[in-house]
Amino acid sequence: MSILREVRDPRDINARHNLAELLFLALAATLCGAKSCVDIAEFVEGREDELKEIVDLKHGCPSHDTFSRVFRLLDPQELSSVLSAFMSALRRELGLGSPRGVVAIDGKALRRGYEKGRAFMPPLMVSAWDAETRLAIAATRALGSDEVGATLALLKSLDLKGCTVTADALHCRPDMAEALIAQKAHYALGLKANRGRLFAAAEKNFAAAGEIACFETRDTAHGRTEVRRASILPLAKLKDLPVFPGLKAIGRIEALRTADDKTATSVRYIVLSKLLTPRKLAQTVRAHWTIENQLHWSLDVVFHEDDARTRKDNAPQNLAVIRRLAQNILAAHPLDKPIASKMRRANWSKDFFYDLFTHMR
Repeated sequence: MSILREVRDPRDINARHNLAELLFLALAATLCGAKSCVDIAEFVEGREDELKEIVDLKHGCPSHDTFSRVFRLLDPQELSSVLSAFMSALRRELGLGSPRGVVAIDGKALRRGYEKGRAFMPPLMVSAWDAETRLAIAATRALGSDEVGATLALLKSLDLKGCTVTADALHCRPDMAEALIAQKAHYALGLKANRGRLFAAAEKNFAAAGEIACFETRDTAHGRTEVRRASILPLAKLKDLPVFPGLKAIGRIEALRTADDKTATSVRYIVLSKLLTPRKLAQTVRAHWTIENQLHWSLDVVFHEDDARTRKDNAPQNLAVIRRLAQNILAAHPLDKPIASKMRRANWSKDFFYDLFTHMR
């Protein structure tokens, strides 16, 4: 509540309901499974007596129109700063410092949050994900679907000293590399043909290298077998490379997937600002995909973010930040159950709902 009280209220002075209370109620409802402003209002009405033990509700239960109006007017940067401040406080109370391992950056479209007649351009949220703790540490909207610009702005608000920041090939750019170096972070960026000269040089150098040391993993599940081989070429063994800030090595991941007696192969390249072992490269690349498997998947399947039809003004991105706050609280709780199970328990049990907050102190 102390963090939420720092949010600047965009409404007129005659607004009846306290803004921090409204934001807390929205977060509480989302923890218990609410998916829209109508759900939030119904949750508050149904749990009014319990919620009055936490907040005043001086003017009774807010309507869904009140919640909708607040999220439409609220500056998204205000709520994004809440996520960052909350995560700093949460990490401090849990005895965690700033992130020091892999921090994954990736964008996610709010597929049904588009304005009328603009289905081709849904809002895009960029998230920063601490792969070690499995928590989102920051999020912002990419205006005009400019994911790179939003990422560069997001990086300025983060303490990334000593981290390895991973991102897909869209972010394999000199300005991104320079921004990460300025933050005293390392990078591991996907490399594809959009960086034509660098990509061609990587292919040529690995082809000329012949047999090199590699680290191999084998996974078998759901009728599929996948073999991955990670290998590294340090800068000293790379020739004819175009200039790229901070480049120290290029990694390669070869994957062979077998399913139904059919085998498919793929090769990926990663530009590195730090010389890693093949084993560490494999671990770093796998850690990056936790943002898809444990954040984006959870937001879609548990919070139904892709089905959210909120679309007016700032509401889509503001509710997206509320979902990420709720996801972090549920994920951080030590109960060894899936997030969906914790969400149901929060809805059914007053004690567990309180415990979601009190376990962090």
